[in-house]
Amino acid sequence: MADAANYMCPWCKHAFDANSSSCPACGAPVDVRKLATKSGWNELPAIKDMAKIQFGQSFCQVEGNFVPVADFKLTAGDGVYFAHHLMLWKDDHAQITAMPLKGGWKRVLAGMPLVMTQAVGPGRIAFSKDKPGEVIAIPLNVGRTMDVREHVFMVATHSVAYDWFNPGIWYRTRDDKNVETHYPIGMFMDRFSAAGKEGLLLLHGAGNVFVRDLQPGQSILIKPTALLFKDTTVQMNLHFEYPSGIWNPYGTWSVGTVWSNRYVWLRLTGPGRVGVQSNFDKIDDLGHRLVDFEANATEVQW
Repeated sequence: MADAANYMCPWCKHAFDANSSSCPACGAPVDVRKLATKSGWNELPAIKDMAKIQFGQSFCQVEGNFVPVADFKLTAGDGVYFAHHLMLWKDDHAQITAMPLKGGWKRVLAGMPLVMTQAVGPGRIAFSKDKPGEVIAIPLNVGRTMDVREHVFMVATHSVAYDWFNPGIWYRTRDDKNVETHYPIGMFMDRFSAAGKEGLLLLHGAGNVFVRDLQPGQSILIKPTALLFKDTTVQMNLHFEYPSGIWNPYGTWSVGTVWSNRYVWLRLTGPGRVGVQSNFDKIDDLGHRLVDFEANATEVQW
């Protein structure tokens, strides 16, 4: 066992008295063996059933394993904000109000919520993504900022500032006379930061969650829809690959060409930490002719 007075969580780097079975900042089990693949990915340990995560004078208890629930006990003055459809139950004392967001028209076009919902204590309130997977707790120390792919956000404490931005990840294809623009990670990404006070951010990961610390200049190719979160220092661009003899990036044909044999990757370049999920959506790419893409995209033919 680690020294109970000097234990540091290997996942969130929070130092604490390890008399409990889980980290009070991120819920990771204490003294769990760090599982790392030979390719450099670390499997993020699932938060144990009934583990408690402390923030201020309030706490969140993660309940269940298959479809976990985030159960918050809010003291007076503490609060959280969240997407309204995630609320599972609340008691009569928790006050619920709307939190309007900027850029309403653009958010509608991107399929993002126009309004966040917020709850203020004292009271209890619980949230569920209503999908199998893992609750990911990310404690944000003062000055830390995290970029999150849309639709994986669950809950954040009031001390965490919310913004959204255009990541610039897109490409266009032409089918006869029709031109379509594709956004492999969505039109926008969420950005969460802790300015004057530390806070807590909860995300939902489908399947298993893996994290990797990229060194300066180090890059990795991932399926775009597998991305969960990244440090703001991690740069992104698209990468297209074509099997040799099937389709040429310059538009020439081969006999028996199958247009769909194109691989669309998201290149992540360090420094910084990235998180991915093992259960991800298939990209709807029919392989139509590329006519334009974001400035830093690359193409390779095998």
